[in-house]
Amino acid sequence: MRISEAASKSGLSIDTIRYYESSGLLPPIERGADRQRRFSTVDVEWLILLASLRDTGMPQKTMRHFAGLYRQGDGTIPERKKVLLDHADHLEQRRGALDRCADILAHKLERSDEITGGNA
Repeated sequence: MRISEAASKSGLSIDTIRYYESSGLLPPIERGADRQRRFSTVDVEWLILLASLRDTGMPQKTMRHFAGLYRQGDGTIPERKKVLLDHADHLEQRRGALDRCADILAHKLERSDEITGGNA
C-alpha cells in the first residue's frame, strides 16, 4: 500500500512516517518500480505500535533503541520484552497518578456544586 493508506491506517501523518523512516524507527520499506514506498501489513502494524508508544509517552530515544533491537532479530526478544514491560510499568504508575487527579477534580466539582447548588 502507498504511504497515504499507511498513514490513514496507522493514524500517523505522512510527514511523521517519513520522519520515522529517516530516523531509523522503521524497518526498511520496500519500494516499487516507480520508487514509491510500498507498505506491507507488517509495516502498518509497526507504525501502529510506534504511534501507540509515542501516544503513551515513550521517549524517542527508547523507541529508537527498541527499533534497533527489532532489526537485530529474534535473539533480542527478551530485551524487547523488557523495554515493553518497563513501559507498561510506567503507564501503570501514570494511570494511578491520573486516577488520583481525577478523584481530586471530582471532589472539587462536587464541593462546588454543594456550595452553588449546582449553578456554577
